[in-house]
Amino acid sequence: MSHPRDVLLGAQAASVQLPVCDHYSGVEARMRKSLQLQADMTQEFGTCVFDVTLDCEDGAPVGGEAEHAALVTELALGAAPEARVAVRVHPVDHPSFQADVAAIAGQAASRLTHIMVPKVESVADVQLAEQALLAAGAVDLPLHVLIESPAAVHRAFDIAAHPRVQSISFGLMDFVSAHGGAIPAEGMGILGQFTHPLVLRAKLDIASACHAHGKVPSHCVVTEFKNPDAIRQAAQKAAFELGYTRMWSIHPDQIRPILEAMAPVQAQIEQAAEIILAAHAAQWAPISHAGQLHDRASYRFFWQLLERAQQTGRHLPAELRQFFSRPTVKEGAA
Repeated sequence: MSHPRDVLLGAQAASVQLPVCDHYSGVEARMRKSLQLQADMTQEFGTCVFDVTLDCEDGAPVGGEAEHAALVTELALGAAPEARVAVRVHPVDHPSFQADVAAIAGQAASRLTHIMVPKVESVADVQLAEQALLAAGAVDLPLHVLIESPAAVHRAFDIAAHPRVQSISFGLMDFVSAHGGAIPAEGMGILGQFTHPLVLRAKLDIASACHAHGKVPSHCVVTEFKNPDAIRQAAQKAAFELGYTRMWSIHPDQIRPILEAMAPVQAQIEQAAEIILAAHAAQWAPISHAGQLHDRASYRFFWQLLERAQQTGRHLPAELRQFFSRPTVKEGAA
């Protein structure tokens, strides 16, 4: 039986699929609670709907970097087998970077989905991170990178082209600060970050670079974490206007709004299911559905919509479950 991914995506069928939400925590109690919440929601939805990224950059106290690296390594090693756990290390020019990677990737690479490297400025920084992973024995561990400056945004296409890079995130607050006051503080808020031309252009450049090279664009944080409408609005704009397929969470209350905003609605899921099932029955030849012609170009779109539905824990028709039951490789190799 031909599988839709094999037929419609071809060589891209082995490309990475990431949960739409990446949840960050750096304080020990919150990291443990995040891992427990991930386990609870995995049981609720039947799939892991968000990553947990344990944070060394903002989580480690000054002078306690080695102890914090040991803690996140312990937590990663102790996580459930089905857990999706990553670690954000210090930037490549930080004194603790090499030690972070050696300790964390050296001991827990097999349990990690990726390493996040902040403040990446160029491909040279990616190469330094890759060399550190290789030195730690983490041959296949992917890199996620955080772009936070105008110069880095300018190099986004080159950074996205690096084979070790799996996803690029946008660092909103550092990006705004890097402009020396030329972008007002409102550019970091829920409204300004979607309307200021320089911020908007940076987001679009990153999303475009990622899609050009088959990587995952991850949208920045929303600091108004006590406002669920704000996070939902931002996630919807990021997904449907700017092309982002993933978003950061910095508070547990942001996770469900991100999932809801980035998930297809039930009517879209039902339409996609009808088209994919009819296409499969026709052995992927063109079909007519509701008075419209569909072929492999539209099949690809509707299949990816169904993948997004599955990733966000949406209900899928029983006839489609056969396509989501085959084992997939955990996102370790890029």
